Amino acid sequence: MDYREAGVDVAAGRAFVNRIRDMVASTHRPGVLGGLGGFGGCFELPSGYQEPVLVSGTDGVGTKLKLAQALDRHDTVGIDLVAMCVNDILTSGAEPLFFLDYLATGKLAPEQLAAVVAGVAEGCRQAGCALLGGETAEMPGFYGPGEYDLAGFAVGVAEKRALLDGSQVAVGDVAIALPSTGVHSNGYSLVRKIMAEAQRPDRPGPGYDWAECPDLLQGQSLGEALLTPTRIYVQPVLAALKAGFPIHAMAHITGGGLPENLPRCLGPNQSIHLDVAAWPRPPIFDWLAAAGEVLPAAMYDTFNMGVVFVLLVPPEARDRAIACFADQALAAYAIGEVVTGDRRVLGIPVLDV
Repeated sequence: MDYREAGVDVAAGRAFVNRIRDMVASTHRPGVLGGLGGFGGCFELPSGYQEPVLVSGTDGVGTKLKLAQALDRHDTVGIDLVAMCVNDILTSGAEPLFFLDYLATGKLAPEQLAAVVAGVAEGCRQAGCALLGGETAEMPGFYGPGEYDLAGFAVGVAEKRALLDGSQVAVGDVAIALPSTGVHSNGYSLVRKIMAEAQRPDRPGPGYDWAECPDLLQGQSLGEALLTPTRIYVQPVLAALKAGFPIHAMAHITGGGLPENLPRCLGPNQSIHLDVAAWPRPPIFDWLAAAGEVLPAAMYDTFNMGVVFVLLVPPEARDRAIACFADQALAAYAIGEVVTGDRRVLGIPVLDV
């Protein structure tokens, strides 16, 4: 017996690493030391910092991978993976420096997994960080045919005195929202349940097909809408920070939606009051709510509802903030303000606890 007969093809693994080498190299930035293939990736801290602080974040893509695998389209979930990590560390005011990924599968499928890594590389280019390395694990018997899982982490740097930790937030600060491109990478267990089990008004039997194009989506299929990758906010937000724009705090709206994530950037005696009519909501959320008969409170508790990155700025900077992002071709909306309270989000439907 040998390892290949057991289901692990070491030679194919080596060939795969060679295949993705150029993708990885395309993401390199100043600070990368060495190349792909070492036991560890090396990165030199950038100069110019007086008290550099490293900020790290880790995440995965979750069950959105099931959709990518069902549609046999694998070039966007790598962007999701990078986005979930770099958007998180951005909230501290950190510039992402490098990213590492972990890709596990039952059997190495070169075309499929090269598309995944191409998405990771594209996400890194959008974020301006280097894909410093990673791990590809072939685990027969653990994952089924065509299945794989993704995880990764990002490391960034910030000046210690400039770290955003909620202490700068004041009552009266305005919440500026940067819009999502759709569902992003959270709530897909509910999405998949709706797709499989929702009772249809137009015909007997439950469930929807990924290729269907509801009128609400204006010609886009459900699969296309739901595979839209997570938006990466690094470059426009870093541009604002480097220009000296007064940002008191930031939040990345992921699992748990606005009710769980917005309070994470507030002080202990603060809440935030939102106007839900102040920002546009992508139509996919209206379709999910109607098809699954999902209560409004459950929608806000599960999905981003069109808002994925929120910045808190002083009220006198509100219009400048909106103009700053408009200059970078990114819409921004004033959606609420910080009020005295107990770290809650007011003005949106909430679940009874």
